[in-house]
Amino acid sequence: MGFFSSKPKKQLPWFHLTSEEQLKQALVEAETETVLFFKHSTRCSISSMALTRFEENWNLDNKCTIYFLDLISYRAISNLIAELTHVEHQSPQVIVIRNNELIYTATHGAIDARQIEQLL
Repeated sequence: MGFFSSKPKKQLPWFHLTSEEQLKQALVEAETETVLFFKHSTRCSISSMALTRFEENWNLDNKCTIYFLDLISYRAISNLIAELTHVEHQSPQVIVIRNNELIYTATHGAIDARQIEQLL
């Protein structure tokens, strides 16, 4: 038995945030639907572990649009998310908005896909 899982990696239906326009459209969507933002630092091992754990535990049947933000490449968008949601920037970080209300936010090891699922 090795240290590495032989389980294939689950492919999540991420929408990659790369522009302010996409973010603004996602926030319009959040007025009537549930959206999740995952802010990820590609330079941080803790962020990578949180992302892997999230992806392994996320139920593909969840009724939620999931947005991925590479905050190293798109720091201005990350700052705008913090400004518009009034949630102080952290990395890694998950922010979930439904019906224009913040329903979940967590950072680092507290990011829990199963807990989010209970809110959906």
